[in-house]
This record gives sequence, C-alpha cells and structure tokens, in this order.
Amino acid sequence: MSTFAVIQMISQPSVEANLQRARILLEEAAAGGAQLAVLPENFATLGCGDQAALARAEAAGEGPLLSWLARTGRELGVWLLAGSLPLFGEGAACGRPHASSLLLDADGQCVARYDKLHLFDAQVADGRGLYRESDDFAAGQRIVVADTPVGRLGLSICYDLRFAELYSALRLAGAELICVPSAFTALTGAAHWEVLVRARAIETQCYLLAANQGGVHPGGRETFGHSLIVDPWGAVLANAAQGERVVLAQRDASAQQALRARMPVFEHRRLYPGPLQASSQESP
Repeated sequence: MSTFAVIQMISQPSVEANLQRARILLEEAAAGGAQLAVLPENFATLGCGDQAALARAEAAGEGPLLSWLARTGRELGVWLLAGSLPLFGEGAACGRPHASSLLLDADGQCVARYDKLHLFDAQVADGRGLYRESDDFAAGQRIVVADTPVGRLGLSICYDLRFAELYSALRLAGAELICVPSAFTALTGAAHWEVLVRARAIETQCYLLAANQGGVHPGGRETFGHSLIVDPWGAVLANAAQGERVVLAQRDASAQQALRARMPVFEHRRLYPGPLQASSQESP
C-alpha cells in the first residue's frame, strides 16, 4: 500500500505567506506518511496580480517558487506536485506564461512539467462574474504522465476536469492515478465538483487526487474546497470540506488491477481520444 495526500489551502496575495502555510501543511502530510503530496492550483500565487512578472522572476532565477519547491521536497523527503505556478516555456505566446504543474521527486529534482491545456474563460453567476484565464496564460500542448513511488501519475489542472477525453488519454498513456489541483469557484464547485471528480475516476479506473482551494480570499473570491481522494470504483476515500486541511489515503494496487481485469472497459472502447500525444517524464 502506498500513501498520498491532497492539501487544501486558502491562498492569499502574498507569495511569502502562502509558502509559509504550504510548508506547515506539507510537514503535516509528511508526518502522516505521505509519499506524494498534491498542492492546489495557484497555491502560492492566487490573487498575486501580474503572472507574467512572476514568471519572469522565476526564469531569471530571482523568484522564490522553484527554489522553495526543490528545498521543501528535499528536506521533507516527499514527492511534491506543485499545483500550478506561472512559468514560461516552449510555445508560450504573446508574452504570456503557462499555468504549469511541476512534479518533484524526494530529492527535490523536477521530473515532469504539465502546462494546463484548457483555460477557464467563462461567466459565472458569482461576485466576480467573468473569468478569463487566457488573458494571463497560454494554453499547453500535450498530456503528461510520470512514474512515482505511488504509481504512474497523470497530470491535469482544474478546468481540465470538464474534458473527459483528456482523462481517457491519460489512462491510455498508462496512468494509474491522476491529480487535479484546482481552484473551483464556490458556485461551480457546489454544482459539479464531486460529480466530475468521481466520474473521471470511474471512467478511467484511476485514483483521483483532487486538491482544491477552499474558502474566502481577499477581494471576495470564494472557492469551494471539499478536496477529494477518490478510488477507481468512484468511492470517496477522503473529503476535506472547507478550510486549510490535509487529507490522506492509500492506494491498493492489487485491488485496482483486479477491478480493471474484471471490467476491462478500455479494451471495450470503440471511440478514442483525439490526436494528443503522451509525453512521459517531461522536465521543464
């Protein structure tokens, strides 16, 4: 059995304060035996303004995020999935960074990077109303899977959750677990969060590690919380409700393999995902 954690935060405009809170929560996850810990979307940068400026600082080696992640993973001896942070890279357009998840091993080395494919441009009937993620970020171009101590991990971020074909592609690329660091709004989360997470788990027969932002942020933005760990049958193993929390669960690899053998849905498929190509063990 392998153990993993999802971490729920209520991130603020201060990067330094967010990193301090994340460190405390990651220490709790490590103390609980987690081999992999998943941080939420924008864990350090929610509400921090100019995302391109943050990305330029990281690219110049003057930002705090990449060095903090490497040091924290190494000191705690835990694999980290850094929910999302702004990073420039191949394909970034119009001066916009990508919203990128980084996977770091227990030595603090980055072993995979995923740039968010689906950007949240939508109107929501909440206090903010219009969300236009594409104003700040460029969309990614490929799916990413990577081997970890808890199994083969597929990477996704937040709004990706609404696009089932991505998750089918991750399963076809060998994913056994899929992480979904998120910042779902309170309104959309109440309507769709749990049903989408559970559906993606059932469809792919993967564990879903869904780390959400969970509370009221400066400026009146409210996120839903209820971070989830769901097993391949769709059963909720852990639910964080709201507030800053750490929840842990374990993977039973033998039970997962037995489920896939009893119900080989991916051998029965008649339709397949589109032309996205898997990229394994990508580094930034």
